[in-house]
Amino acid sequence: MPRVLLVVPSTTYRAEAFLAAAAELGTEVVVAAEATSPLASQPGRPPALALDLEDPEAAAAAVVAYDRLHPLDAVVGVDDRSVLVAARAAARLGLPHAEPEGVAASLDKAVTRRLLARAEVPQPRYVVVPPDDPRALQAALAQVGTPCVVKPVGLSGSRGVLRADDLPAALAAAERAAAIARAAGEAPARPLLVESYVAGPEAAVEGVLVEGSLEVLAIFDKPDPLEGPAFQETIYVTPSRLEPVVQTEVVRTTEAAVRALGIGAGPVHAELRLDAGRPVVLEVAARTIGGRCSRVVEVASGRRLERLVLEAALGRRIADARRRRAAGVLMVPPPHPGRFLGLRGVAEAEAVPGVVGVEVTARPGQWVAPAPDAEGYLAFVFSQGLRPADAEAALRQAWAALRVELAGDAGTGTEG
Repeated sequence: MPRVLLVVPSTTYRAEAFLAAAAELGTEVVVAAEATSPLASQPGRPPALALDLEDPEAAAAAVVAYDRLHPLDAVVGVDDRSVLVAARAAARLGLPHAEPEGVAASLDKAVTRRLLARAEVPQPRYVVVPPDDPRALQAALAQVGTPCVVKPVGLSGSRGVLRADDLPAALAAAERAAAIARAAGEAPARPLLVESYVAGPEAAVEGVLVEGSLEVLAIFDKPDPLEGPAFQETIYVTPSRLEPVVQTEVVRTTEAAVRALGIGAGPVHAELRLDAGRPVVLEVAARTIGGRCSRVVEVASGRRLERLVLEAALGRRIADARRRRAAGVLMVPPPHPGRFLGLRGVAEAEAVPGVVGVEVTARPGQWVAPAPDAEGYLAFVFSQGLRPADAEAALRQAWAALRVELAGDAGTGTEG
């Protein structure tokens, strides 16, 4: 039986989907987790390997040492904090792997921008600035113009990403972005990225690199406008309703970005904007789509995304994941910072025609906040339909039925 090492952080809720996919494949899974992870020791599973994900080199060395006693067939990371450890360990073991340098580049937005610029991949104009230098920020605005977008170089999930329409707003955005980055554990001196704001709709590409070739699993539309000042994502729908020629260019631009970073193998999630129909790369990640959103690939194709990732990591030909139906996901954001009390209307949302599942992921008592101050969502709603418009309409009807209960900064009570 093949043995896969699954590298997970303490805060993920992606592990269960990978464990279920491994069971489908008849694969043994060993969890490599931080000591604080609830998966660190669970009855009925092989003992977990304790790793320090803040030290990728030491963690990779621990995986190599583990392999000497318990040979591994694949090493898989599930999110930004674990993919670099997995790539370094798999490379040392000679297993199928993403290139560690490419993964590291995808985790640093400044490095990503430099590599994309070198390869002439379409992207926003950008300048890297110190976190507390108003003169540098003013000079950056002279180059990128306004409106602009200010973001930390090391965070994901729209955390710390802010639009600014003039210099005073940019100064305030930089101060706030730097504070958010520090609160997330980033080094105080780590720089900020200042980019030109690209108007137009967003699309996302989900794929898996197999022997350097990008197998596109889905192109997602984001029908809700993302215009700032923060960029809280809400709805993804596939298949895309973009014109076929535009979809072709979205894929070509994503492939160019992946080559520029040198990721090489494994999952890829890319975010792009369409500037008058021309794709412009915003982000490239060497991982799958975040949160519970991966389920939408299964709803659309009947193939679990995590299974496709494991098949690729084991060097197998990935199963056919071509879309068979329209599908969508609603990511329910907190309406304001507060302590999560509950989500009302779940039964009503589940009863909406076309809705195929509602998963509440926030825990009672958990402190939550919307972007840009935090990442993560309260719940995920999944839908399917004959057309993308049907899948989207079901999500909006379900959303209208939900009522978020929070207690916190904006008062105590129920928020829609």
